[in-house]
Amino acid sequence: MGEGEKTRLVAWSNELRRVHDRLREALTLTRDAVADGVPAESATRDLLLFCHGFCAALAAHHEGEDRDLFPAIAEQHPELRDTLYYLRQDHSMIAHLLTGLQTAVARAAPPAELDRHLEGLAAIMESHFRYEERQLLTVLDTLALTADPETVLGPL
Repeated sequence: MGEGEKTRLVAWSNELRRVHDRLREALTLTRDAVADGVPAESATRDLLLFCHGFCAALAAHHEGEDRDLFPAIAEQHPELRDTLYYLRQDHSMIAHLLTGLQTAVARAAPPAELDRHLEGLAAIMESHFRYEERQLLTVLDTLALTADPETVLGPL
C-alpha cells in the first residue's frame, strides 16, 4: 500500500474527530446566542440562523453515517453491528431532540426553555460522540471506503 493510500485510510478517523469538534463548536455558538439574546426580532432571527445551521449540520452528519459509513463498517467489521445499532438509536433520539429545539425556536420560546433544549441535546450529543470515538476511531484508521468525506460525515 502506497503512502498516499495509507494517508487516505487514516484520514477517516481524523475526519470524524474534525466534524465532531465543529459540531461541538456550533452547539457552543448556538448556546451563546441563546444566552446573549435579547427579546428582539434581530436576536430571534440570529438564533434561527444559528439553530438552523447547527441542526442541519448535525442531521447531515448522522444521515451520512447511517447511509455510507456504518454499512461500510458493518461489512468490514461484522463484530461491530451491535455498536452500530446503538449509534443509530442515538441518531434517532438526537433527531427527535433537534425537532423539539427547532419547534421551540420557531415559536420564540423564552431563553430558559431554549437552553433546556440545548442542554439535553448537548448531553446526548457529547455522550454519543465519545462512545462513537471510543468504539470506531481505531476501525476508521483502517477503513477502506472510497467516498467524499463531506458526503459521508457532513461539512468539514
